[in-house]
Amino acid sequence: MGEGVRAAFGLAGGLALFLFGMEQLCGALRRAAGERMRRLLQCLTRTPLSGALAGMLVTAVLQSSSAATVMVIGFVGAGLMELPQAVAVIFGANIGTTVTAQLIAFRLEDWVCPILFAGFWLWFLARTPRLREAGLAVFGFGLLFDGITVMSGAMAPLAQSPLFLRWMEQVRQAPVLGLLLGTGMTLLVQSSSATIAVLQNAAQQAGPDGVSSILGLRGALPILLGDNVGTTITAVLAALGQPLQARRTAAAHCCFNLTGSAALLLVLPWFAKLVEAVSPKGPELAVIARQIANAHTLFNLLCTLVWLPLMPWMVRLVTVLVPERTKTLTQR
Repeated sequence: MGEGVRAAFGLAGGLALFLFGMEQLCGALRRAAGERMRRLLQCLTRTPLSGALAGMLVTAVLQSSSAATVMVIGFVGAGLMELPQAVAVIFGANIGTTVTAQLIAFRLEDWVCPILFAGFWLWFLARTPRLREAGLAVFGFGLLFDGITVMSGAMAPLAQSPLFLRWMEQVRQAPVLGLLLGTGMTLLVQSSSATIAVLQNAAQQAGPDGVSSILGLRGALPILLGDNVGTTITAVLAALGQPLQARRTAAAHCCFNLTGSAALLLVLPWFAKLVEAVSPKGPELAVIARQIANAHTLFNLLCTLVWLPLMPWMVRLVTVLVPERTKTLTQR
């Protein structure tokens, strides 16, 4: 088996471990705290600010903006939440989902085995459903980082491939190509957290000089923006066949990420400088994972700060984009 094929299988296997660990973590947290999260969302969405904070908290706990967004779309479809409330929650959910990238940047690979060991025995010895779910959550958290370790091992030989180096150079020189790459990856994998983890691992690989990142922050940022565009597909799929207001909620999620990605792509050099200013200093390979995590947080935070005061305009926009007549067309 060739070196490239082994690297590809290693990357695919690590990604599978990451996705499975994420599913175990999110599933266990949803089962353990799902009903409380639902009540929290319904109680704390009376103002746009409180709705955004509630969305941020719920997503940080559930470790999945997709889960929070689908939950909100379901609420709107069932008539339990109004469109402005749902839009505010989605704004906050986009901030909450950045917790995963921040955790990955801490590089907890050395703790993978103790985390897996603790999660298994907590699940095995638990006598209550809640403790069993806690054990599954810890075990899933360990699998998540185990997948990252496997991906890192696969990326090392791949980073020495002349073809891969040329590809990365093209991405660095053409931000639109990076945007399309990030969008396509997330559309395929259906998880922005997973594709951002892949991005962090790829960016940590050394280039030909052995010192600089193969991708660099300027090359990584367009891919990151594309990841945020691609993640909107989950909300779109969840809204298919749902009532009008639920489809408008999914449209708001798309508008939030699309407008933010387009705006920051236009000011990419200044955004990169902002990310560097708020991130730790040091050798590029040592800090770039933290820079990508901070860029992810800044992207969603800036978009929320811009859109939150413009909430009525967002509601009007999605009302125009998804007009009443689409309901009739769907029924036909």
